[in-house]
Amino acid sequence: MNGPPLFGRLPEQYFTRILGDVAAARDAPGPALIDLGRGNPDLPPPPHAIEALRAAALETNTVAVHGYPPFQGHAELRAALAERYRIDHGVELDPDREIAVVPGTKTGIMFATLAAAGPRDGVLLPDPGYPDYHSAVALAEARPMALPLDASAGHQPDLDAVPAAERERARLLVVNYPSNPCAVCAAPGTLEAAVAFAHAHGCVLLNDLAYGFLTYDGRRAASVLEVDGARKVAVELWSPSKIYGMAGWRVGFAVGAAEVVGRIRALVDHATAGVFTAVQRGLTAALHGDQADVAERRGIYLRRRDELVGALRAAGAEIDAPEGTFYAWWRPPAGLTPQRLIREHRVAVAPGEGFGSRGAGWVRLSFALADEDLAEGARRLAAAVASTI
Repeated sequence: MNGPPLFGRLPEQYFTRILGDVAAARDAPGPALIDLGRGNPDLPPPPHAIEALRAAALETNTVAVHGYPPFQGHAELRAALAERYRIDHGVELDPDREIAVVPGTKTGIMFATLAAAGPRDGVLLPDPGYPDYHSAVALAEARPMALPLDASAGHQPDLDAVPAAERERARLLVVNYPSNPCAVCAAPGTLEAAVAFAHAHGCVLLNDLAYGFLTYDGRRAASVLEVDGARKVAVELWSPSKIYGMAGWRVGFAVGAAEVVGRIRALVDHATAGVFTAVQRGLTAALHGDQADVAERRGIYLRRRDELVGALRAAGAEIDAPEGTFYAWWRPPAGLTPQRLIREHRVAVAPGEGFGSRGAGWVRLSFALADEDLAEGARRLAAAVASTI
């Protein structure tokens, strides 16, 4: 039976595939497999957020809590996010026009792409970049166009190098800083150049700020909405998954240009039935609460980063210290492939080619796993590097 054309356009879901590879490798004989490939936060949400969720879930008022929530999210949640943006970025958001509550920012990527691009429109995607951007482009029947992020340029885009034909076709430009998988922050001028490009070519700019407060060594991840003129052309995705450890809660935000956010809100109305009220109350508590938990979480990831990078450098590997996220982007020595790491050293990594053609030869390493597992994974990687020297 032939399915609709959409299913011929959708790429293979990268993380589904590598999770399958890891599951198969776990059954092979040898020491327990250490999985450094998946970015699943291991640190729990703030206690006060869990308590707010729990208290709401225990309420017996079916309509108020357990019934259908407002499709656009509770006003209290949107106001809490607006307050966070005012405090953290100096950006004043209109909760009723410039904020859309989405059931996870992965869904937000899909909705933002559908809100900006249609059949045969061009979408400029970072390469290397998050694989599911391509899924969103396929859903929109649009055309992906690579925006190269080269190591020699600090994994920053050269928008002046985009060919003229692609500039004219582009209806959406996607950037992602701190970058998954490249683990760098936006360099001075990167976001400004992206806003200028969107104005000059009449396209929407999408900034995926999933790792916004996981930055290191005194760096700060700016909101694109801090840039002059961004409010007219830019939409930003804001996620609690990583900074609050809420990946499984499936809630997030699209904020920014009112016209585009309005289209996203319309898609929410048609495609979802909102987010469970108890989850919204838990996130509201996290947004309003003391942000010391975020700083503590960042400190733990920083310590783990230094342990992983230090072990590899001590073994003779060349690796840049991540500027943000909880990943390291690493080019292993020749011959030390992901397949060999699993087979001979019982360490799983995320192969770089899954993030785009310019990821070939690289791997993404996660340090979002228990300390003892990370220490053992770092030890095994160091031994693997030493075996090649």
